[in-house]
This record gives sequence, C-alpha cells and structure tokens, in this order.
Amino acid sequence: LGFNEPFTRLLNQGMVLMDGSAMSKSRGNLVRLSDELEHHGVDAIRLSMVFSGPPEDDVDWSDVSPSGSVKFLSRAWRLSGDVTSAPGVDFSKGDISLRKATHKALHDAGFAVESFRFNVAVARVMELVNATRKAIDSGCGAADPAVREATEATAIMLSLVAPFTAEEMWERLGHKPAIATAGWPAVDPALLVDDEVEAVIQINGKIVGRINVSPTISDADFEAAALAHPSIVAELKGATPKKVIARAPKLVNIVL
Repeated sequence: LGFNEPFTRLLNQGMVLMDGSAMSKSRGNLVRLSDELEHHGVDAIRLSMVFSGPPEDDVDWSDVSPSGSVKFLSRAWRLSGDVTSAPGVDFSKGDISLRKATHKALHDAGFAVESFRFNVAVARVMELVNATRKAIDSGCGAADPAVREATEATAIMLSLVAPFTAEEMWERLGHKPAIATAGWPAVDPALLVDDEVEAVIQINGKIVGRINVSPTISDADFEAAALAHPSIVAELKGATPKKVIARAPKLVNIVL
C-alpha cells in the first residue's frame, strides 16, 4: 500500500462453525442469530461467544452454551439484590479474603482484556461471582463492605460483554446510570500478595513434598521449616544432610 495503515495491529477472528463445517443454507446447518437472541438475550449470546475461546480460534456452535450463560448472568444479577451495605461504604473495613479475590480478579481480567483474552477475563468474573456468593451465604455476610466491592467490580467487568445485565446490577446497587462512566476500579497491589505460597521440597533433586510458607520468609527460616516438616523428617530417617540449598520461598533441595 502507498499509505500508512490506520492501525498498529490486525486481529483475525475465527469462524463460527456447526459440527465442524461452515454454516450455510445449502448444508442445512444454519443457526439463525435472531432466534438465539430472542430465546437467550443479547448479553447471553455475546458472553457465550466471548467465553468460548480466544477470538482468533474457530468456534463450533454445538460447543457453545447460551443457556449456561443465562444462568450465570442470573447468578451475578442476584448478587446486586443481596448487597445490604450502602453505596460509598469504606471497602477497607471489609473481609480481607474476599477483597483479595476481588482485586486479583480485577488485575487478571484487566490484563486479559488488554491481551485480547476475553475468555480468560470472563473466567475470572465467574470465579469472583462464586467467591461472593460463598461469602454471602456462609462467610462474612451480605452487609460486609467487601461484598459490595466484589459485586460492583463484577458489574463493571461484566459491562464489557454483558452491558444490559451490568447496567441493571449497577442501578440495583444504588448508583445512577451509566455504568460506562464508572471507570475500571483501581487495583491495590497490597491485596495481590498471597498470605502463603506453596514451596517444593526436594531430596537429591527429587520432589518429596510441598509446604505452605510466607512469601517473605527468609532462606534460613525456609530451611528450618522444611527440615522440621513431618513428611521430610520421615524421608530423612535420621540422616544428616550434607547440604541444604534454600531458595525462598519456592524451593528447598536437601542433599544427602
């Protein structure tokens, strides 16, 4: 071309197939979009397509589940009616476990969207909906500020692919329209730090166990925790290690 392209990147989208073949009237395998929209709604259809896989991959309609998307959107929508804390409540006073789940979902979903991995973003929203429902039913309860934070974050993330459902959630949460003006919530880096990480213990290079430790544990404390772990004590059978190589907080290798 004799001119500059008006974009910096091209993303080729995959095709929607039916039983492995391109849809066509001659094959008799055509799915009428208007019928699907009437039966399931545009939010559910859009969510189903986005969740089916990376945008550059082909999608077989027989593997898509609009009815499953309808159920999920209903679960997310119900959260907005269960929240009992007032708009503007101080989120910092909320349940720390749910707050961590919320900020991790926001972080991961934001990165996934920027990378055109919308299916991953939807998966993170689904995980947050499950965590929020669990918190309401058997955890901190619907009045906890963290539940409102999680539900508001769910609505904002859903607005990218299910804007009608998200808008209803936003208004049920006590906010004025429109959710599109809300902006992406700021992620608190402190809430992305895990309380514990899983560390691998090796003996002569062979994995023999795993332990949970603080991500900030020192090499010395990491070594002591590994040597004192019951399963490692049993493996050593009284033998004295020649050397212990600790790489906190991920790996300890005990050399006999």
